[in-house]
Amino acid sequence: MLVVDQFNVYYGEKHALNNISITFSSKTVTALIGPSGCGKSTLLRSLNRMNDYIPMFRADGSIRLGKTEIYDSKTDVVSLRKRMGMVFQQPIPFPLSIYDNIAYGPRIHGIKQKKQLDAIVEKTLHQAHLWDEVKDRLHASALGLSGGQQQRLVIARVLAVEPEILLLDEPASALDPISTEHIEQLILSLKENYTIIVVTHNMQQAKRISDQTAFFLHGEIVEAKETDILFQSPNDQRTERYLSGQFG
Repeated sequence: MLVVDQFNVYYGEKHALNNISITFSSKTVTALIGPSGCGKSTLLRSLNRMNDYIPMFRADGSIRLGKTEIYDSKTDVVSLRKRMGMVFQQPIPFPLSIYDNIAYGPRIHGIKQKKQLDAIVEKTLHQAHLWDEVKDRLHASALGLSGGQQQRLVIARVLAVEPEILLLDEPASALDPISTEHIEQLILSLKENYTIIVVTHNMQQAKRISDQTAFFLHGEIVEAKETDILFQSPNDQRTERYLSGQFG
């Protein structure tokens, strides 16, 4: 379980996230929705400490992954990021073969035997619903894949290091409708084994794929609850106005 408790983010004097509290239950999909600049991606990148690279970033409050306090000074950030795989809006395959894209992470973590790497590559490409499309060209450049295939390859690359949580930042926003459907079906199948957190501007997508939805506005969570309940009966007028397209 991943628990965020009264978590704040500052960029210099800017208060980017204000007292965020939310629990991400195991093996569920949570959608983070809200207008641009409301704090969705800031929270996502805070979960695996990607924001550490931003000058003037500071945070307080608590984020716990199991018994690990993520912002404790003793936390091994490399190990943390292995536990939380991150996928961005634009597919970013390495300029390597399809096979070497998948094998890259396991090799970094000490797996060198070809038989073991072969098994990881096949397993994760199956998980990413990509094996049948690429099994005959594993040693061709990953840059020759379509955009949707590249995004599924990137997800497979993340799965290859066996994370517990998948952080997806607008994973389908740069893709065509058919590729988007592939990504959504992939997300639904992966939640059997992973906790998944998705930032999306597409409210219909949030309804299709998520178990829980959190609505962000001005760096705060206005409300978070089961997706069906949030969309049918929001408690806050701001949520209702956003869901009905009155702003955003």
